[in-house]
Amino acid sequence: MTSVKCNSRPFEGTLSSFVDNLFSELPVLFRQEYDGNMTKGSVPVNVKETENAFEMEVVAPGFEKADFKVNLENNLLTISAERKTEVKKETEKQIRREYSYRSFKRSFTIDKKIDATNISASYINGVLVLNLPGKEEVKASATEIKIN
Repeated sequence: MTSVKCNSRPFEGTLSSFVDNLFSELPVLFRQEYDGNMTKGSVPVNVKETENAFEMEVVAPGFEKADFKVNLENNLLTISAERKTEVKKETEKQIRREYSYRSFKRSFTIDKKIDATNISASYINGVLVLNLPGKEEVKASATEIKIN
């Protein structure tokens, strides 16, 4: 007769693994990779820094230029968009609707290094691009002081 030694108990960790498996199957909202800023009605934003400016890219496909409102007040830059829902004709029958356009609003605090008077925006291929130029740094000029 051969003796077999088992290092782990057969039922050890089953509840733990059961709970782990349960939560790994939930939607991405409950996972650690979830970005807390992405909430319902929000849009993703990329911010790039160049040598003398910042560039923000707001991904918002399906909107038109007139749907956006960009406002700067007290160093708070607010970007919002609202698309009016189209009135359906009585002759049309909706068979399937998988997407809709949601309004959104995002706010960002602007640094004092940004020249707020020269901010520009463009909307191309579903991406709102804001150019936030930096202020020219005033460098103190060095002057030689003569000793009398």
